[in-house]
Amino acid sequence: MSDLKTELASLRIDRDRPRARSRRWPLLLLLPALVLLAVLYTMRAGGSRGGLEVETVQAVLVPGGASAGGAAILTASGYVVARRKAVVSAKIQGRLADLRVEEGDRVREGELIARLESNDYEAQVQRAHALLQRAEAELAENERLLRQANDLARQQIVSRDQVDVAESRVRIAQAAMAQARAEISYAQAQLQNTRILAPFTGTVVKKMAEVGESVAPIPPGVNLSTSSGAIVALADLDTLEVEADVSESNVAKLGPEQPAEVVVEAFPDRRYRAVLRQIIPTADRTKATVQVKVTILERDAQLRPEMSAKVQFEEPKTAEGAPSAPVVTVPSDAVARRDGKAVVFEVVDGRARLRGVVPGAERQGRVAVKNGLLGTETLVARPPESLKDGDAVRISGASGAKL
Repeated sequence: MSDLKTELASLRIDRDRPRARSRRWPLLLLLPALVLLAVLYTMRAGGSRGGLEVETVQAVLVPGGASAGGAAILTASGYVVARRKAVVSAKIQGRLADLRVEEGDRVREGELIARLESNDYEAQVQRAHALLQRAEAELAENERLLRQANDLARQQIVSRDQVDVAESRVRIAQAAMAQARAEISYAQAQLQNTRILAPFTGTVVKKMAEVGESVAPIPPGVNLSTSSGAIVALADLDTLEVEADVSESNVAKLGPEQPAEVVVEAFPDRRYRAVLRQIIPTADRTKATVQVKVTILERDAQLRPEMSAKVQFEEPKTAEGAPSAPVVTVPSDAVARRDGKAVVFEVVDGRARLRGVVPGAERQGRVAVKNGLLGTETLVARPPESLKDGDAVRISGASGAKL
């Protein structure tokens, strides 16, 4: 009987438990919302403390005349050329029989470069010598006849007119002999012209004919690449300079012996000291430019004629030889535009401070700042359009001072 009561008691429903559970389920529904609010608050608080992540660069104060920038006042483009160059051809027309040089060979003044076929000219020399021998024989015969006429005239056997005729024949024979000697000189000169010699010491930059081709004299001022009949193009690589075009509005910035720096596109990491040699006294009306010639002071074996180059003209030194005043330079990507004005953003105590600047010449990725900076500021690199004065910023770990 007791066991039956126990089993019935276990099957009885407890009506108090659902009430306790009904009190806890609203709290379980509010818990995810509280967690989401806590996360949002944490993210907002963290963002307000860190601000916009930016990279920074450093402004630099450069001494006057230094190569780090700030001294450049003008940049012009042009080509490397040899001041002393020539297209070498023969003085006479003929077929090339021998060519003794290749492109890149260095030759000395007067050295034999090539030779034309000379059989015809050698025959002309021999013919001229034969004519001279005949003229000498005729002169000797006419002189003998003149002596005979003089003897007969003294004996009154012949008249004076016959003596005069004999004297005339002697003079004609003398003129014929002089003409024969001139023919020899001309034939020898023509034979010598079959030998093409180097007009000056230089380097063969282009070979324009091969053995067996016909060559001919060419007029002056022809293009090195299109001169028909030429044999080689020769250039003195010790006289390399740059011919550049400068805008008419910028020519006034240049003066005699203006210091400059040359950079060729083939070797952008190399820089050559140079100096302005000449400003051509006429302008090109089609391009509104004036050509200038810049002598390269530090040359090496890598420079080649016709290479494209850029010339950066620098501020000249003062009359006492002292360099110009120091210049503040910044990387070009630190300068931005706001309302049409050049500005930079300085990082001060975690905030971006807008500062107006007056930019100058750009050189090697850096801009000279004429006014607005002291040269010790830390600036925002590539400032985004959304960045405003006073915004909180946070320097990224990869950022560093770019000098």
